[in-house]
Amino acid sequence: MKNNDEKIVKFDDINYAIYKLGNWEKEYKINQIGKSSEIPVTKTTYEHVLLSMDEIRRSEFEIDGVKVNGFVTIAYSMDPEIKKMDLNDIIVLEEKEYEDIKKELENLSFLDKNDSINLNTEDYLIYKLEKDHHVTKSKPANQFTLNHYLEEVKKIENSLK
Repeated sequence: MKNNDEKIVKFDDINYAIYKLGNWEKEYKINQIGKSSEIPVTKTTYEHVLLSMDEIRRSEFEIDGVKVNGFVTIAYSMDPEIKKMDLNDIIVLEEKEYEDIKKELENLSFLDKNDSINLNTEDYLIYKLEKDHHVTKSKPANQFTLNHYLEEVKKIENSLK
């Protein structure tokens, strides 16, 4: 990581996503956003999360001759418990989770858009957002976020074993 000791990020900077570690009100099985412990703390991050969810949901795939969205596909292909469920039940569950997550997101309180934060904080997870062709990639922007990210990747890898 580059030395970020003096780098300041404004809360309205669309090039960064800022989260706090926390828990969603409900438990989610399908939607990866709801399975994460990362809760948006800025309006721009909230808007990015909504956009990401909509992009994933617009992606169409086919499972057993049925067209499904990206969240259903990811859960079906990565989670053995979900794969045991009836496909129609998975589709219904994904829709419910999507609506519940949207409600939770709409009820969040955000940090003042006119404020800023030192990039080297350990109070928030900060990701640098970069466009790679038509896809937005999030890269950990400080050591605290990188450490959290690597722990999450390990959890996912262990859950697939």
